[in-house]
Amino acid sequence: MASSIEVSVIPVTPFAQNCSLVVCRETNKAALIDPGGDVERLKQTLSDANCCLESVFLTHGHLDHVGGAKVIADAYQVDIIGPHQGDAFWLDALDQQSAMFNFPLTQPFRPHKWLQHGELITVGNAELEVRFTPGHTPGHVIFIHHDSKRLFVGDVLFKGSVGRTDFPMGNSAQLKQSIVEQIYNLPDDYVVYPGHGPTTEVGYEKRTNPFTASTQFG
Repeated sequence: MASSIEVSVIPVTPFAQNCSLVVCRETNKAALIDPGGDVERLKQTLSDANCCLESVFLTHGHLDHVGGAKVIADAYQVDIIGPHQGDAFWLDALDQQSAMFNFPLTQPFRPHKWLQHGELITVGNAELEVRFTPGHTPGHVIFIHHDSKRLFVGDVLFKGSVGRTDFPMGNSAQLKQSIVEQIYNLPDDYVVYPGHGPTTEVGYEKRTNPFTASTQFG
């Protein structure tokens, strides 16, 4: 039986990072994807949604995506899941990232579970596929809910753009490979929830994104 989800996008931090609240309609259990900050706002969103937070999922280790994760996880007694272990060095340097970007101090932490390509994670009865998508960071992952044709891509792909690769251990060729092999192989009508900016669709980006325009699709 297909599971249905509701998705709410909550921009957080001065970088307007899209934190996504994913709620399983059948169980009312929920996950927050990339709670980067503005914790009180996120708590209010959870209260307004009248859902039961089950997990925190992280796509990668950059501060604007993880800055509120530990506070939220501790407050609701839930696990932090993800990203891939390749981003351990980013999580270990959260205090340095805080100083660099003039954010409130965030102490380093480790998730309860690192993720691997091909794993399935759950929100209530809803299953999300994990795909390993390095390039923006070496441990970046994305989450795909096939039943509703939605994917949560962090900073891999944006509407009309792609993630930066000028941070430590970024790799532009690897990022493009991740987009083509892990996102563009999905059906065109899959809806993309990026870490910044508006939603888009896989087919639209395949046809129009200038950063992958040289790639041929047959």
